[in-house]
Amino acid sequence: MDGAGRLWILVTLLLTLAGAAAAAATTRRRHAYAAMMYMGTPRDYEFYVAMRVMMRSLAKLNVDADLVVIASVDVPVRWVQTLQEEDGVRVVSVENLKNPYENQDNFNTRFKLTLNKLYAWSLVSYDRVVMLDSDNIFLQRTDELFQCGQFCAVFINPCIFHTGLFVLQPSMDVFKNMLHELEIGRENRDGADQGFLASYFPDLLGQPMFHPPTNGTKLDGTYRLPLGYQMDASYYYLKLRWSIPCGPNSVITFPSAPWLKPWYWWSWPVLPLGLSWHEQRRKNLGYGSEVPVLLIQAIMYAGIIAVTRMARPSLSKLCYNRRPEKSIMILHAMLKVAAMWSILAAYTVPFFLIPRTVHPLLGWSLYMLGVASLSSIVINIFLLPPLPVLTVLLGILGSLLVMAFPWYSDGVIRALAVFAYAFCCAPMAWASLMKVSSSLQNLLEREAFFPRLGESTQMPEFNKLY
Repeated sequence: MDGAGRLWILVTLLLTLAGAAAAAATTRRRHAYAAMMYMGTPRDYEFYVAMRVMMRSLAKLNVDADLVVIASVDVPVRWVQTLQEEDGVRVVSVENLKNPYENQDNFNTRFKLTLNKLYAWSLVSYDRVVMLDSDNIFLQRTDELFQCGQFCAVFINPCIFHTGLFVLQPSMDVFKNMLHELEIGRENRDGADQGFLASYFPDLLGQPMFHPPTNGTKLDGTYRLPLGYQMDASYYYLKLRWSIPCGPNSVITFPSAPWLKPWYWWSWPVLPLGLSWHEQRRKNLGYGSEVPVLLIQAIMYAGIIAVTRMARPSLSKLCYNRRPEKSIMILHAMLKVAAMWSILAAYTVPFFLIPRTVHPLLGWSLYMLGVASLSSIVINIFLLPPLPVLTVLLGILGSLLVMAFPWYSDGVIRALAVFAYAFCCAPMAWASLMKVSSSLQNLLEREAFFPRLGESTQMPEFNKLY
């Protein structure tokens, strides 16, 4: 064989090997970690961010499984593209399943589309699927779960298993049977996925505990999963440490009220584990999407403080009239109400302007700056003393420091410390409120602010900007 022929064979062999390697890289694995995503709630974006953080944390653990998101067809295209291209997730688009339990008395509308979770049984290209909610934090790999049987779940509640994490064997027969059960109205205590699955697998409580076989074989049947695979965050808050004896301490879940999920910036230090979730986000995803908004708000607040400082009115030209006319008492009362509402707005408006999923340290810092800036407007308009107006802000800062103190022996001591701090601060808060009220009364008695009827009083001038 001549040299040209040998070169051609070599090139062909290399191309074949490269194609085989590429095909192997794109071949689906036998198992999958899956989660669902749908639209129609006020918190769609937050759950999307939480989904990305969880999927990236799984990828960083080098799990031997595909990452799958079951997404309703109305999920924004750019979100789907981001999951596929940046996070390496396989997205399966599905139609929303109609919830037949919407008219139940105890139905919560935020669970309307959670029955989409049943689509996990249609992922028949996988031997086993671990179905997840997006509010899970993985502390270590849990690939041994793929050895479990046809259905396995954790009992957080002593009598009802939790569907924030469960293992299943996909089956179109089971999926079709579930759809049929939805049509005929199978009993569902909460109208959501958990109530339906608890009704569909009523005997799980009496099943044996799952222990992964050491030889790597898969089990048949249904099993209870050890509590370590769904450690309720509330268990941590009592001892401020994990001490779950059942199985490996692998996954933290947050089955709490929606506004107390760990990705919200106000979750820490109110809830100590909020920082754990944000640490995972910082390592796996970052905060690039929120930083520009934070910078714009910080610059705006700093500008407000500078302008109000320079435009401070002159108090030296104010004269007093300590005999206010009865006919303007209504205006005086309205001014007091306006001042109090303005102070309340200064404390609440910045809270709602901050992007909800920023890091707690950034969120609280921006909140403090926002309150200080808007309070400066109130202080200048109503000529109030700064310290009483800002006393509540200082109290909030102190409470955050008390809650963030890292050396409490347990959660009870921490709760008592917070209560003691609040008890000590209450008199100071009341005194500051009385001081603000007294200052408002003095303001109302100034003839320059509210002249007596029938008299012409020149309004006070303002100093030049300095």
